[in-house]
Amino acid sequence: MRSPITITDSAKRRVLDLMHAKEGDPPLALRIGLETKGCSGLRYKLSYAYDTQPFDEKVVMDDLLLLIDPKALMYVLGTEMDFEETDTASGFIFRNPNEKGKCGCGESFHV
Repeated sequence: MRSPITITDSAKRRVLDLMHAKEGDPPLALRIGLETKGCSGLRYKLSYAYDTQPFDEKVVMDDLLLLIDPKALMYVLGTEMDFEETDTASGFIFRNPNEKGKCGCGESFHV
């Protein structure tokens, strides 16, 4: 079965680094969802998950567990999550084949 989302090695390393650096109880997983924001409509929402919800889509990649919010699943199918670092910025990048357009600043998208 094909995974609904893929994550590059670079993104996986960064997520695991962030999770291990978190003080207190380490998170169980990274939750990927969407929220209504920006001028194009949707924005990715990443958060730590300390438990699973009944309808979460679970994606296991070696020692990393991703949980996809069920309301976001149909919008992120086929997406690749990457982490890029340049001289001036760093962050997670989402390459989503379902996108029909992005806002000018790249913060939000629509399908």
